[in-house]
This record gives sequence, C-alpha cells and structure tokens, in this order.
Amino acid sequence: MIELQNVTVSYPLPNGQRKEVFQNLSTRIEKGEMVYLIGPSGSGKTSLLRLMYMDLMPTAGRAVVGKYQSDTIQPKDIPYLRRSLGVVFQDFQLLPDRSIFENVAFAMYATGKSGMVVKNRVMQVLSRVGLSHKRTRYPHELSGGEQQRVVIARAIANDPWILLADEPTGNLDPNVADETLKLLISLHRQGMTLLVCTHDYRLVRSYPARTLAFMKGQLVEVDPSTL
Repeated sequence: MIELQNVTVSYPLPNGQRKEVFQNLSTRIEKGEMVYLIGPSGSGKTSLLRLMYMDLMPTAGRAVVGKYQSDTIQPKDIPYLRRSLGVVFQDFQLLPDRSIFENVAFAMYATGKSGMVVKNRVMQVLSRVGLSHKRTRYPHELSGGEQQRVVIARAIANDPWILLADEPTGNLDPNVADETLKLLISLHRQGMTLLVCTHDYRLVRSYPARTLAFMKGQLVEVDPSTL
C-alpha cells in the first residue's frame, strides 16, 4: 500500500520565498494496483515518485510506502525501502562500459547478493524481457526499446513489489512504446504494483487503468477514455 496524507512539497527560492510543487495532496494506491499518473511537465509527477522512494521528503504531511513512513523512517532504513521497489527511468541510466548482464547484475550486487544467486536471477529477468540472447552486448549496441527492456530487467532484479515507471516510453517510437507498456502490464498482472508517469495519453486510452491527473496542484481521478 502507498498513501500520501496531506502532503505538501515546496522548495526554497533565492529570494527567501518558497515555491510549492503541490499542497495538501492525498491519495492511496493499493498493493497490486496499476495506476497512471498524468499531468503537464512541471506539475509534480517526478516529485511524487521521489516521495515514494524517499529521495524527497514532504515539507508537511506524511508519505507511507508499505511499512515505511516518511516522518519516522531512519536514514539507515531508506536503502531497505528502496530494495522493495524498482524504478524505470526515461533516460535509461545504463552503465555504458558494462555489458547488459553486468548492468542488471549491478543492481543485485548493490544489495549484497553474489555468486550463482546473481547469475541465475539475471538470466531469469533477462529472459522475462526477451533479452537473454543479448546478455554480452553493451548498451550502445542495442536499440532504444531494447535498452528500456534492460532498464526494466534491472528494476525487477530484486523482485520488488512496487514498480515506478517515470515516462518509460518518452524516448521511444509508438510501436516500441506499445511493446514496452505491454511488458510493464504483464509484470503487473503477475502481482506487481505498477505506477506509470506518462504524458502519452494515447497509451492511457489504449491500455486503460486507474488514472490520476495533476490539476492545479491536486490529484484528480479521471476517466482514461476522456483524454
């Protein structure tokens, strides 16, 4: 379960004032749900995701992610929170000097796993995204869609219960975007909670799910067919 309880996020400005991203925001996402988060650039979509992996803390209010709460979590516990979720970035953030296998394995080494546990799991997740045959290739040798599938494999390597996708199709052509979203939906159908930030309303209409829209600093539930 993910819950935001009257959350306000603001940033200090050089003139001493503060810029509000959103104010008194409340919403709840149940475990196993698929939810789209839409809104114009700068509306707060990425800030909301950062709240969920506690890279950003509320100025006021509370964020709850599973058993962790933003107002009580200790710094030493934040890495454990992050191991329970996976993040898919628009710009891939793959390590260019490491193979596809090594890029995915890196996410597991960071959590203290090693040896055959890592090898077996990496091959398993690469197979799930259809890239086990390209495990020795490097990022620059793959297409944009293939690189995004590597990012998804890396995000699910530690078997998270939440998958956060920040504009996962933003750099992909429409056909590849559809295939990427279908892959994410297949993971959701296997039990993973999925939150997709997107500005691609075509995808939201084509593959409808609960949709939350940023409107004037608040989250409003909208009908995907009306977009």
